[in-house]
Amino acid sequence: MYKVIRNEALDFLGQSYAAACPNLHQYPATMLPQIGSYLLNELNVKNGSLLDPYCGSGSSFISGLNMGFTDMAGYDLNPLAIRICESRFSKLNINGLKKEALKLRELIYESLKNNDLILIDNETDKITNFNYWFSDDVANSLRRIKHFIKQINSKKIKNFVELAFAETVREASYTRDNEFKLYRIKEEQTLLFNPDVYGLFFKKLDRNITIYKNYYYPLLEDEQELKFHNEPFVSTTKQYDIVLTSPPYGDSRTTVAYGQFSLFANAWLGIEKANTLDSNLMGGRKVKTLFDNSLINSELEAIKEQDNKRAFEVASFYYDLDHSIAKVASAIKQGGYACYIVGNRLVKGTTLSTDQFIAERFEKQGFKHVITYKRLLSNKRMPSENSPSNIKGIKANTMLYEYAVICERVS
Repeated sequence: MYKVIRNEALDFLGQSYAAACPNLHQYPATMLPQIGSYLLNELNVKNGSLLDPYCGSGSSFISGLNMGFTDMAGYDLNPLAIRICESRFSKLNINGLKKEALKLRELIYESLKNNDLILIDNETDKITNFNYWFSDDVANSLRRIKHFIKQINSKKIKNFVELAFAETVREASYTRDNEFKLYRIKEEQTLLFNPDVYGLFFKKLDRNITIYKNYYYPLLEDEQELKFHNEPFVSTTKQYDIVLTSPPYGDSRTTVAYGQFSLFANAWLGIEKANTLDSNLMGGRKVKTLFDNSLINSELEAIKEQDNKRAFEVASFYYDLDHSIAKVASAIKQGGYACYIVGNRLVKGTTLSTDQFIAERFEKQGFKHVITYKRLLSNKRMPSENSPSNIKGIKANTMLYEYAVICERVS
């Protein structure tokens, strides 16, 4: 077993994500940036190059910017995640952004006053049972906003504005609040649900401009190189000083449903095959064997005794994680570090030692395990309970702790 130390300094009790760096769009299971800053400082890695192969909404880049990094790259299969990162970490002209927002407001309200007809956008056909999720009035309002957003010439500013639109899409739908998966509000609630779509959109846009101006713009410098890629990380000739990341804790379908959470936003933004995202994330493909020659195998066998199918579903995640670690390991410099912040989920009453698995797989790639810190999971927005037995009413805590696994490349 790889050494684990309880580190209360990493609990950051009472510190929310938003207090340190308010996001421009909700995103599930975001890593607390203070954790990354703590680890970078402890390892004394500064002003180098940083990679996040599962970057989500970009928490690791906040940590990097706070530590003086100027060369960072992020990869994620979710287009919404990349859009959030690009909006947070692209250097924008504040005055130009405000002018475009004002112009957009004028165009939309002039169009409303004239009762202009906006053609239906076929991109929303990607949403199954569209009328089940959106009222006609909401859909028409969203189409009008999108029509004028598309006329913004600056790609960076348009991307920024689209982020406020993406969050408006979800909140103006019949989706239940505070859920990652798609659950519709009750039928009787739909009769009273009549959001002010235009007011909601401009409120979010104004909020995002204020947040960007006060929190992100001051962190960004012209010479910084931050690149974001909407694709899985693959081996590259570029070598990084450190990988700082918080990968998924399990397959998207049963852990955190990134695809479902992002479906409406991605579809309205014109992303192809927005409804297939979850199946393309780690653990989305089927395997026919449990993971061999690994400490995780005994845990998979324990799950198999209760549910054969579930064991192979879980195994598929670890096959994909192992494959990804091999690629990430090859991109780290000699003497560089891999820092993975993960959770050990509970499946069928068995706790899966994902932290131990990550240390094991990195050691097979020429790394040595330095330390694993255990922290109280108190400030991450993700499901705290599930039903591991699938028996109605019987629930269990999925995760109480998070683990920061640190490995160093030695060969």
